[in-house]
Amino acid sequence: MASSGHDGIQALLAAEQDAQNIVSAARAEKTQRLKQAREEAEREVSAYKTELESRYQQRLKEETGNSGANVERLESETQTKIVEVKKCAASNQAEMVKTLMSMVTTVN
Repeated sequence: MASSGHDGIQALLAAEQDAQNIVSAARAEKTQRLKQAREEAEREVSAYKTELESRYQQRLKEETGNSGANVERLESETQTKIVEVKKCAASNQAEMVKTLMSMVTTVN
């Protein structure tokens, strides 16, 4: 009879260890997904930034010959667009951090 109780305790300990391993694996997987998402977001931002710079340079080339006023206007427009993009990124940053943190700290 004592052996049966001991076996039951051993089974519970083994089940607890298995559960801990599953939780650890889930956390590691979630961390990896978050890292990949962050890297992908950084690549997208970089690509978008490059595209904006390219379009800016193209417009600058096209309109540079016209007058200095056009250059100033384009620079002003570009700065305005950059500020808008930064504001958009900043407004979404808090929500993204909140979402990422909830994903990291929540185990399904």
